[in-house]
Amino acid sequence: MFFLAAEGGETTHNPIIPVWEEIVVGGIAFIVLCFVLMKFVFPRMEQTFQARVDAIEGGIKRAEAAQAEANQLLEQYRAQLAEARTDAAKIRDDARADAEGIRQDILAKAREESDRVIAAGKEQLAAERATIVRELRTEMGTIAVDLASKIVGESLADEARRKGTVDRFLNGLESTGAR
Repeated sequence: MFFLAAEGGETTHNPIIPVWEEIVVGGIAFIVLCFVLMKFVFPRMEQTFQARVDAIEGGIKRAEAAQAEANQLLEQYRAQLAEARTDAAKIRDDARADAEGIRQDILAKAREESDRVIAAGKEQLAAERATIVRELRTEMGTIAVDLASKIVGESLADEARRKGTVDRFLNGLESTGAR
């Protein structure tokens, strides 16, 4: 456009130096643009950035809180696990102690029963021995009287005399056997 004007006989203008009207229009447009940006755009951008910062910081705080809660729950879990292990060990020890107590009770009852059976057996043996000794004394007395009758040739019919003789004989045998 300037070139056309230059051909038309008007003064030529230097292309490196701008025209003052363009500078004024450009300056006013720049000032209006800066005003609009400062008044409307920059505050909205600042709000958006602040919202993002708040969201990020809130997310970090929530993550830290969740991490702290998770750590607390982990510690509670570990404490409960340790308590459960302690309880299990106590129950196991109690069961062993109970089993040992039951074992001792059973052994004591078995000893008592065996002592009772042995005592009953000894009593029975003593009773049978006494019965056998009594029967043997009677038989020995009868055999001794019969033998003495055959040797002496007379009858020892008198019961009292025979009984006294037999008892003296057997007592003499017992005293000889005791030595």
